[in-house]
Amino acid sequence: MQSELVIYNTLSRKKEEFKPVNPPFVGMYVCGPTVYNDVHIGNCRTFISFDIIYRYITHLGYKVRYVRNITDVGHLENDADQGEDKIAKKAKLENLEPMEIVQKYTNGFHDVMKDFNNLPPSIEPTATAHLLEQIETTQQIIDNGFAYESNGSVYFDVKKFAETNSYGELSGRKIDELLSATRENLDGQEDKRSSLDFALWKQASPEHIMQWNSPWGKGFPGWHLECSVMSTKYLGEQFDIHGGGMDLKFPHHECEVAQNKAANGKEPVKYWMHANMLTLNGEKMSKSTGKFFLPSQLFSGESELLDKAYSPMTVRFFMMQCHYRSTLDFSNEALQAAEKGYKRVLIALNQLNEIKVAEKSDVDVADLNKRCYAAMNDDFNTPMVVAVLFDAVKEINLLKAGTKAISQSDLESLKKLFNDFLFDIMGLKLESADENDGLSKGLMDVILELRKDAKENKNYAMSDKIRDTLKDLKITVKDTKDGAEWNYEN
Repeated sequence: MQSELVIYNTLSRKKEEFKPVNPPFVGMYVCGPTVYNDVHIGNCRTFISFDIIYRYITHLGYKVRYVRNITDVGHLENDADQGEDKIAKKAKLENLEPMEIVQKYTNGFHDVMKDFNNLPPSIEPTATAHLLEQIETTQQIIDNGFAYESNGSVYFDVKKFAETNSYGELSGRKIDELLSATRENLDGQEDKRSSLDFALWKQASPEHIMQWNSPWGKGFPGWHLECSVMSTKYLGEQFDIHGGGMDLKFPHHECEVAQNKAANGKEPVKYWMHANMLTLNGEKMSKSTGKFFLPSQLFSGESELLDKAYSPMTVRFFMMQCHYRSTLDFSNEALQAAEKGYKRVLIALNQLNEIKVAEKSDVDVADLNKRCYAAMNDDFNTPMVVAVLFDAVKEINLLKAGTKAISQSDLESLKKLFNDFLFDIMGLKLESADENDGLSKGLMDVILELRKDAKENKNYAMSDKIRDTLKDLKITVKDTKDGAEWNYEN
């Protein structure tokens, strides 16, 4: 299969032509949520970004197997090996079984993904369902000389691995600098040979809720291990795309690379891709500072940081206006602009059904289509696609005004352009909340009929008052030969 798609590869730090390992099959793995709490909007940006990537590669004709895991167990602390499993900790706080916590927040995650119109992955494996494979991989890494057992735990030997491999290549870190930035004898890490070593398997204390038998005693797996195991199980020892948030690049993804190489001696992933973070009014979103949003808060407007509620598609359209690798700043002003912009697009689409066709066409739909593909082929540049769609909206407005003409075939091509890029690829949709537009239309029909009666009765003062009052509500009224037309101000 041929395509002009180029992808920015975090590993090589440059854009590369997309050439799958086994075309037309494409394997894509994305790190999913750790289900001990509700996902926040920053998490959602990552999953929306990779949903668009999944949609576009599929649109190009590839057969994509999209794997996105659920982390329902694992040693999650990166810098404190005595840290408690976050799911077990949450279970204690809520007086629930750990798997009740897992199910509760997994369901919540799925609900949010549906709200944002994300397609489900092909496979959604869980860490607890792959404990046997994690134990087997840990043993393989020990046998290959890159891990060691210590007091019932198993640690990856980073120094030993770095003797023959490049640890830190993905994240751009050097092992000497990493060692100098840490202390060799951190509290609670006396079982390790080096402070850089990370857990493949952790010994469980008697009170630890989630624990399983292993060759090294009762314990639980390290967080990094699950993704190495599940990605290779479903996509092979070498696959095409591994994605996640920028915050996962180190240490999580760096450790994944090391584990895979240590287990089977192969570079696991051809294209590493990372979505950037969200900021809030220029500051990093953080639960610790209270500067963050849950999707439910955005949809309801129940936050002192919000001026109003925003629909899921408004938020998704807002995210489309920034490249997935760029930092995106969240603000009321930006969301309101996205809301107006999306309404403008939908109004134009509705007007397409009212346009009369002509013999010849003044609209170059082929060029608009070409520009959309060029944007998506350039590392999934959704902001450029949005810009082209707004150019198409301008053309529709000119067609509606009668200053341009379009043929039947070009009109159908223009409709397909929006269907392909706005709905199928960028994943936007007409929301159930838009049912209120039916009420709005009915009310406006009544109001315009009253204005028409006022004009016919030469009550021009009342006619003008209706028009001016609507204008104050950001609704414009235009008199045409076919009657009055109304629209929201752009």
